[in-house]
Amino acid sequence: MGTQFNLKELETGPRGLLWQSDFIDPAHEERLISIFRNGLEWPDRSGRISLHYGYTFDYKTFGLDPDVPYKEFPEWLQPLIPTTESRPPEQVCLQYYPPGSGIPPHVDTHMAYDQLYALSLGAPALMRFRRGEQVVDIDLEPRSMMQMTGDSRLHWTHGIKKRKTDTMADGIVRPRADRWSITYRWVRDGDCECGNLDLCDVAQRRHGLEKEKRSVKDPASQTAPDKAVS
Repeated sequence: MGTQFNLKELETGPRGLLWQSDFIDPAHEERLISIFRNGLEWPDRSGRISLHYGYTFDYKTFGLDPDVPYKEFPEWLQPLIPTTESRPPEQVCLQYYPPGSGIPPHVDTHMAYDQLYALSLGAPALMRFRRGEQVVDIDLEPRSMMQMTGDSRLHWTHGIKKRKTDTMADGIVRPRADRWSITYRWVRDGDCECGNLDLCDVAQRRHGLEKEKRSVKDPASQTAPDKAVS
């Protein structure tokens, strides 16, 4: 059940967006979805929900929650851990997106995290990347692995609109269905030096411009509409 990482820059995406289609085969995906449906204890609520391995995401600081003990990666997750980095990720987040759910545009905080990978499972969905007036829609194909590096990681927001259908570039309207994702995060070693005053919390702090952090509730417990996870 091993997997091979062979990500390449996506020509149709923002610079630095790396992609690998069919990262796993359909049989492997089916086994994972069976685990997600039947082998895990998800929060009992509607909308987007999440589970954490490694360290837990802190929805107040956008970093790692020091009060929650480290949770070992389960055996089924081990073959899916990116081997292209010098160390395993410190935080892995599983998310379930029922039809109609999404996540608002955001950038994962620069201060806390460096590398960012995401594996898509189940139904596809359009993810919108935005940088100023530039907009690029990326179709999150099932079984695809995506890595955000460089510009795509630091200077573009990304999000999934809350809606029941996606209208494709050719005009075809595609219904949404159950989707899962596995997001991998690495803790940043040192400060981010990108200097983006709009999106980088390090640059904002250095210039005395740090914006007040918006209220972000843990999707594992919130009952209000989805909030962005930065």
